Amino acid sequence: MGKIIGEISESRGHAILAKIDENNRETLNDLDLSKVDVAIEFSQPEAAVTNITWCLENEIPIVSGTTGWLEHKPKIEKLAIERGTPFFYASNFSIGVNVFFKVNQYLAKLMGETAGYQVEIEEIHHTAKKDAPSGTAITLAEGILDAQSELKDWYLSGEAPENGQKLPIISKRIDPAPGTHIIRYQSEIDDIEIKHTAHSRQGFALGAVLVAEWIPGKSGVLNMNDFLSF
Repeated sequence: MGKIIGEISESRGHAILAKIDENNRETLNDLDLSKVDVAIEFSQPEAAVTNITWCLENEIPIVSGTTGWLEHKPKIEKLAIERGTPFFYASNFSIGVNVFFKVNQYLAKLMGETAGYQVEIEEIHHTAKKDAPSGTAITLAEGILDAQSELKDWYLSGEAPENGQKLPIISKRIDPAPGTHIIRYQSEIDDIEIKHTAHSRQGFALGAVLVAEWIPGKSGVLNMNDFLSF
């Protein structure tokens, strides 16, 4: 993702002042922060909190798409507000996926008023993706839970016993899948299914760059609803 984001950024006329990874983190100490407009953070769950915190403490607007660290998100949001520095997080920056989120919410509301269906989420990603379920699957689950009060939580299928009040998420890691998400409502009579399939990571990367172009001058905690004005 970082490589594709860099290529798209440069193709749109932006200058990349530094590319930071686990091998050159000391480069941060030499940066001229007055020349930095925004940071884009796509790393690993174990590094995300440190990376985002550093940017916020140095008052650098930051756009993050790293998943698997969200138990720390309230602390990060508090820091962003205290520093008056914009923090933008999305589990998925694809415009199509964010439309899919809205379709999911609408369908969940309809199905919440319809008896006899059991719902599940299935997500498929490449084997290099470390966290499971995906952040996108969690966002989809949250959309369903908001609309269906009888469901109390989600769980990763295989890690918890079946429970009628929990929403199962099935995670699969198959190369070279960049990302597929399926919502299924199943009954004895029929099934209803909606599906989003990414053909490449290009859509995710372009969305992140578009947000990075938009965020300077903003403030507070932001997300794709703010960007897309849904």
